Amino acid sequence: MKVAQPAGRLLLGVCALLVLAACSSGGLNRSAGGVYAPGVGRGEDVDGLIVGHRLMEAGEYDLALDAYTRATLRHGFTVDTLSALGSVNLRMGRLGQAEEWLRRAVDEDDSFAPAWNNLGVVLMEQGKIGEASEVFRRAFATDNGNSDQIRDNLRLALAKLEDPFYTGVNDSQDFQLVRRGFDEVEPL
Repeated sequence: MKVAQPAGRLLLGVCALLVLAACSSGGLNRSAGGVYAPGVGRGEDVDGLIVGHRLMEAGEYDLALDAYTRATLRHGFTVDTLSALGSVNLRMGRLGQAEEWLRRAVDEDDSFAPAWNNLGVVLMEQGKIGEASEVFRRAFATDNGNSDQIRDNLRLALAKLEDPFYTGVNDSQDFQLVRRGFDEVEPL
């Protein structure tokens, strides 16, 4: 019994110091200089849209979906978040969900060319060539013909509409997703 008493006193002393440290104004998290690392939710978060776009570029679609979902908490269901959710669902092969998100995006802002374009890509994937070509026309008109990617998508859709067996001159040429600013293009 006497052997355990010094160890017990030591343990009691350490516990007392921890309790006192936790009760002080700085707590256990504060350093001597008054600067401490913020915990979860204390700092300014990185925009989920930016993170999602980077994850899409890296092919990490599950993680991009999580980032875009977090972005809706920050921004709400804006045309950007709706379009991003539609695009990532397309990449994940969830064509029905992608179409639903992108239709919501164009309902939110019918002047947002990337959402129209990406909806056209979904429709092409579903074999709805006639509707897709009309959606690409809308995207092209909304963008005033400024995007090469949208023009190429429209051209391919119209060629497929005229000849369903059309494969194009360059078989590697695919329909392309676009996002705000068209700074980055993702071949489908």
